[in-house]
Amino acid sequence: MSNSKVIELAKDLISRKSVTPEDAGCQPLMTQRLEAVGFNNEIMEFEDTINIWCRKGAQKPVFCFAGHTDVVPAGPLSEWKTPPFEATIIDGMLYGRGAADMKGSLAAMIVATEKFVTDYPDHKGSIAYLITSDEEGPFINGTTRVIDTLEARNEKIDYCIVGEPSSTAQVADVVKNGRRGSISGDITIKGIQGHVAYPHHVKNPIHMAMPAFAELSEEHWDNGNEYFPETSFQLTNITSGTGATNVVPGHLHALFNLRYSTELSDEVIIERVETILDKHQLDYDIKWTYNGKPFITEPGVLLDGVTSAIKKVTNRETELSTAGGTSDGRFIAPTGAEVIELGPCNKTIHQVNESVSCEHLEDLVEIYYHTLINILT
Repeated sequence: MSNSKVIELAKDLISRKSVTPEDAGCQPLMTQRLEAVGFNNEIMEFEDTINIWCRKGAQKPVFCFAGHTDVVPAGPLSEWKTPPFEATIIDGMLYGRGAADMKGSLAAMIVATEKFVTDYPDHKGSIAYLITSDEEGPFINGTTRVIDTLEARNEKIDYCIVGEPSSTAQVADVVKNGRRGSISGDITIKGIQGHVAYPHHVKNPIHMAMPAFAELSEEHWDNGNEYFPETSFQLTNITSGTGATNVVPGHLHALFNLRYSTELSDEVIIERVETILDKHQLDYDIKWTYNGKPFITEPGVLLDGVTSAIKKVTNRETELSTAGGTSDGRFIAPTGAEVIELGPCNKTIHQVNESVSCEHLEDLVEIYYHTLINILT
């Protein structure tokens, strides 16, 4: 098992300290493997971020594997049972930063592609790779910039698997067929600072803000739908005050986020939030950050091909889910592509002692391989 192609490649990728936005040689390793089986590789470097767009074939449909080579920092080294950038196998588990998120998936994609191209040299359509080193960080010079480049030359992806760790207990027990939208607000509420003993001279922004925040948190935004839960408003940070007990502050600063379904748009959310703030006669400045629109991939060519492959390899049905945070799928789906996320178990991602089952990586190779067969033969 430890000498298998996917495990050896995963170990090689993990050993490269590619903390965002560094790639540390992961992408050259991947392009070398892909070039050997007929891919044309295009490096797209934007600011501090390296991306690759690799493609074999010129025909449609275009089936794309998408993912990222960057990882989050290792954290306290003293808490790791093995060095985080020295891939180590213990009791069938491969340990190292990025093992599950998502260098294991990248290795499985490459090995599955090599096997498929060898077995089906005359496959229809095209196979592509969209890989970035900026997914765990600011995400401004990665996948979104590559998609902008492809869109400008009308080069379209039809089907895309993002290798994010979607699984829960067993590989492919969950496939993400969409994600909620995410929009964040950064608000400053203005009052008048002064001495607590003279309340008629002050305007306390804490007192003014609380009723508005309570109403926003209790607001029924939508009912969700068959794919998404109800939209949720969450305050994440509130700061105010001078540190003194006898001073009313002049400002309150707060951060909040809404994870929203396809029943809402960011424009509607902004209008409803600001209507409630205005209702409470607040003097405020607000800055909105658009983290991603919601998307859904309904049953069709991609989902049918993936679920059939999972059934063949694991003899299990899979659960479709839109839970969790955002992924780079949010940049690909708006182009019209069918997008899903399928990767190993996510229990240890971003933790110390991140790990992935070697057996699960072997299964993931087969699932990717049979998905390619189902869609491109």
